Amino acid sequence: MTFEIVFVLLSLLGMVAALVADKMRPGMILFSVVVLFLCAGILTPKEMLEGFSNKGMITVALLFLVSEGIRQSGTLGQVIKKLLPQGKTTVFKAQLRILPSVAFISAFLNNTPVVVIFAPIIKHWAKSVNLPATKFLIPLSYVTILGGICTLIGTSTNLVVHGMILEAGFEGFSMFELGKVGIFIAIAGIIYIFLFSKRLLPDARPDTAVPDEEVEEGEKLHRVEAVLGARFPGINKKLKDFNFQRHYGAEVKEIKTRNGQRFVTNLDDVVLHEGDTLVVMADDTFIPTWGESSVFVLLTNGNEPDTTGKKKRWFALLLLVLMIVGATVGELPVTKEMFPDIKLDMFFFVSITTIIMAWTNLFPARKYTKYISWDILITIACAFAISKAMVNSGVADSVAKFIIGLSDDYGPHVLLAMVFIITNLFTELITNNAAAALAFPLALSISAQLGVSPTPFFVVICMAASASFSTPIGYQTNLIVQGIGNYKFTDFVRIGLPLNIITFLISIILIPLIWNF
Repeated sequence: MTFEIVFVLLSLLGMVAALVADKMRPGMILFSVVVLFLCAGILTPKEMLEGFSNKGMITVALLFLVSEGIRQSGTLGQVIKKLLPQGKTTVFKAQLRILPSVAFISAFLNNTPVVVIFAPIIKHWAKSVNLPATKFLIPLSYVTILGGICTLIGTSTNLVVHGMILEAGFEGFSMFELGKVGIFIAIAGIIYIFLFSKRLLPDARPDTAVPDEEVEEGEKLHRVEAVLGARFPGINKKLKDFNFQRHYGAEVKEIKTRNGQRFVTNLDDVVLHEGDTLVVMADDTFIPTWGESSVFVLLTNGNEPDTTGKKKRWFALLLLVLMIVGATVGELPVTKEMFPDIKLDMFFFVSITTIIMAWTNLFPARKYTKYISWDILITIACAFAISKAMVNSGVADSVAKFIIGLSDDYGPHVLLAMVFIITNLFTELITNNAAAALAFPLALSISAQLGVSPTPFFVVICMAASASFSTPIGYQTNLIVQGIGNYKFTDFVRIGLPLNIITFLISIILIPLIWNF
């Protein structure tokens, strides 16, 4: 083994350990590794920076703004309110009405705002119809993931893999190409949730009673749930060392950690982490003041008013539809012949949509940087560099040879399964985009050494990297619903592990049939 191979392998092991330990944000961890590769001469400055100009990465950034425009238009809030049945109903009937529609929506929008908007509304509705919210919130997160794997823009991971494919000199995915297998996984997953979620998910776990309070001046304090985001300044600090009340003018009454623990006493000694949910007592100014801040992923008191007009909602929806239709039609051969000098792809149409939304104030143009998750973008950009380093050093070829050697007697189908398992384990432990970055060069090298088409391996990476069902830490939407649903870590394992297996089996059976080796 050469110095470069040993150095890259040790660096990647350290990266995985750091991501699991969660001592820094994923973007900074990956950037640190990339800098090490630069210092070791494994990457050139040009190779290090290529990811920051990648079309897939920039498309993800623009889709954050499009999703924010849809969110601020109030369209999603109105949709979910119309979907929720009023009056007496059952868990099965309500799920039947809600989940397929949510999966469809998440195929075209960033998953996080969908869950941020829908989760508190569903929780408040469940309480009003005397149904346990615990039967709906994990399914909500899962169907957004299932919907996301059906289109190119449904999740950032698909766009990342698409960008890597283009960088490698292959033709990327069309808008609905991943749906050839994704739709079957989504249908099977939703049916599984319909049949087993009532049995596998816990009954209602009531929130600790925190009544509204009156302060001396007569101003009413309300119970608010706040999910901590990556930019919360008290991350990895004890509550007593941060002084939440001084910073935000609200008193913490309960802490629900992302590991499923709940604290109502000795709160000062609890260490705060991203994804933890704080139950606070705050006045009417708290949510308007901090609702647009990136320090909180979600703020809810269960009573979000509708302040947008119908014209704004319909205009936002029209822009979204035109963007999707335009990108789909733009990929057709006849369109390419008509406009040979313009590439009418998703990047083209999402750029136009973003600018129109900014001009028409669907999202505040002066605050546009607040709505972009920069850590995700840096993670994606660094993922391209890490993938390049694995190729340059020979790690990808060496690991591919080792994996092929283990499966000499079984052919590419077993290797396809191994790539899925490796990618899925990484996505449950670290992040989906980092998992794709590690798996992509391996898939490319395996397919090259076998002399088969790499496309089935690329599709497997997309499916496996998004299939984060068994832990709450693998996907941000799982973290969001865990806190407000009072779920334990084991709740995700119990219902999510079979869903991982379903995704694995359908992928391994269908992908070789649809995309021939």
